[in-house]
Amino acid sequence: MHRVVITGVGPVSSIGVGAAEFEAALRAGKSGISPIRSFDSSGFEHRLAGEVQDFDPAAYLTRISPDEHGHAALFAAVAARLAADDAGLAEFGPDTAVLMGTNSGEVRNIVALAKAWHHNGPSIPEPDIAGQISANRLALAAARELGATGETLTFGTACAAGNYAIGYAFDLLSTGAASVAIAGGADSVNRFTHAGFHRLGALAGEACRPFDRDRDGMLTAEGGVALVMETLDGARARGARIYAEVLGHAMTCDASHPTAPDTASIARCMRASHTRAGLTPSDIGYICAHGTGTRVNDQVETAAFREVFGTAIPPVSSIKSMLGHSMGAASGFGAVASVLALSSSFLPPTINHRFADPELGPLDPVPNEARRAELNVVQNNGFGFGGNNSITLFGRLSCES
Repeated sequence: MHRVVITGVGPVSSIGVGAAEFEAALRAGKSGISPIRSFDSSGFEHRLAGEVQDFDPAAYLTRISPDEHGHAALFAAVAARLAADDAGLAEFGPDTAVLMGTNSGEVRNIVALAKAWHHNGPSIPEPDIAGQISANRLALAAARELGATGETLTFGTACAAGNYAIGYAFDLLSTGAASVAIAGGADSVNRFTHAGFHRLGALAGEACRPFDRDRDGMLTAEGGVALVMETLDGARARGARIYAEVLGHAMTCDASHPTAPDTASIARCMRASHTRAGLTPSDIGYICAHGTGTRVNDQVETAAFREVFGTAIPPVSSIKSMLGHSMGAASGFGAVASVLALSSSFLPPTINHRFADPELGPLDPVPNEARRAELNVVQNNGFGFGGNNSITLFGRLSCES
């Protein structure tokens, strides 16, 4: 079994684009939430989201044309390009896998076609828009941008999809089925997704406040994220800078409800990830939580913490308080935050936090301000509709390793 490391990160988010900008925003507790601009939201009660303002894919892409791909695929391709540049890798080939997660794929295009049919009747849809709909084009766009010709997959496991992609990449690399993998996720803010969460009553009025007594929901968001993953031997052979080691991962499925999370299944996922990585709960120094800011998610996630960690829960924060909920990219952003926390020795904060929730019990959400911390192991949570749970674990690579 090969050891696996992270050598590059490529976040395209509402709080920053690229590793340096994203880390600075995490440290500053920057909010990326603003009034929605990508569609007319005037008919909605809640009209805020975490959009990537003034996104210009042509400024980053070197191989593919922005005109050939939908918005989410362009997020994925730009994230892959940024991650590759950050890793110092210029050549990719048949031993490079490209794996992306998503919740909605190119649903913006589906909405555009539905509007056209509504206004124009059963006319032939715009072929370019229709041709971009397939969700597999997210990973394909990233692979084409890098010239990678290895295994290329898009995972549709809702808001856990980014972690699924990272976990699958870990399996390929550790078993020798690939030598390099680009893993992450992408989704776009759109009317369909916003309306769905609005109808569920899951959207916050003004701000996302995970683990706060007065939390009232999440905020939809968008972006693309990619991590370059390599075998440790390969990274060392080329003298790569290493952010962190991937220690392991686990997945479970609740198989009980389409939208409601399940405490026992999430706790089982945590235990499985620890066992497979050869860790115990006491080894975890920080948890990058799923932390959506809805009443139910935060209650269930915290209850699962108590089942696994007892009274010794490590610091827990949610970067969704800053970014919003970027759906299929969310746990990918969590992974980037995790490896930056390890390599730069800090805890990202949960912003907008005002009051501890007595129903959650004692919990350190790293309220409002980043905190210096020497970390050895970080846990990254990702949970999604359909009962999809996935957890990835990252560790500091010691000089002796």
